[in-house]
Amino acid sequence: MNGKPSLYSLTLDELQNLLVNNNFARYAADQIYHWIYKNFKLQSDDWSNTSKKMRQWLMENYDTSIPEVVDVLESMDGTRKFLFKLGDGELVEAVTIPMPGRLTICVSSQVGCAVGCKFCRTALMGFKRNLDSSEIIGQYLSATLWLREKIDQNMLITNIVYMGQGEPLLNLSNVKTSVLVFLEDKGISIGQRRITLSTSGIASQIEKLIDFPPVNLAVSLHAADDFTRDLLMPINKKYNMEMLLEALNQIPLKANRRITYEYLLVDGVNDRIVDVENLTRILKRKLSKINLIPFNPFPGCEFKTPSREKVVWFQEQLLKRDFVCTIRSSKGEDILAACGQLKADHCLGNR
Repeated sequence: MNGKPSLYSLTLDELQNLLVNNNFARYAADQIYHWIYKNFKLQSDDWSNTSKKMRQWLMENYDTSIPEVVDVLESMDGTRKFLFKLGDGELVEAVTIPMPGRLTICVSSQVGCAVGCKFCRTALMGFKRNLDSSEIIGQYLSATLWLREKIDQNMLITNIVYMGQGEPLLNLSNVKTSVLVFLEDKGISIGQRRITLSTSGIASQIEKLIDFPPVNLAVSLHAADDFTRDLLMPINKKYNMEMLLEALNQIPLKANRRITYEYLLVDGVNDRIVDVENLTRILKRKLSKINLIPFNPFPGCEFKTPSREKVVWFQEQLLKRDFVCTIRSSKGEDILAACGQLKADHCLGNR
């Protein structure tokens, strides 16, 4: 690490003010944003319509490096898992997921995770540190550049989900800055509906989302009663169901928006009729979308995946009760890139 702050940690407003305060043109910030986030030109020498003096000053005072791609694993379904090396040597993973009409990147917000969900492989890492906003944005930039060099020079990531390693709401300031950069019209310009913030249910932090950009919100619910949720998610012992739902009720939703409740189906644990009935009792139909996720197994975990028939049955029960309910198809399971499988522990040649 060179000790310089990263250029990518600056929102457009911050970059404009920085340049003005150092006697450079305000509009140059717009030009820089265009070069970096629309043309993916990270080397200042490529910014042909900007002053040489300003470029030199920025390079002397700001870092423009991005996470290093250490390894990329490709699934049979086209999902790619990227292993990134950060400036201090720490490793994180991100996943790109191709779907008709879009390409989603699942980014990490922390090195490891402190929440400790029993079904999540990332929990085995423990918690090491938060990612800076530039390291979150850097995952997007680094993956895009790799895809354009190796696959298709015109590839563009269209959707972003904060569902990689870590709990985004425990790194809220850096996550918010990265979201503002992703949303900026003069830069990446990803729409609000194409960004999803996921949380395990940190009620005290959810209350702060009132001032957060109105992106999609996904809550890892995974159970409809405290006893079962305690078993799956120890965080529930600190922020129980009542506290979580009360905090969520305070969030003002834009028109035609719903909160997505992620529900990981674990065989014999939370896939019973009583779980359907409890979900019906605690969630508001018109404001909720339930996304069912069959548990993704990994070595050393005691839980099992329910049968396909059981997953469909569970969905049908919720549909009968007038809920919007979908089943998420697992992507990248064969390379441990599916939901809950990231751990940043594979290495070159490990295929």
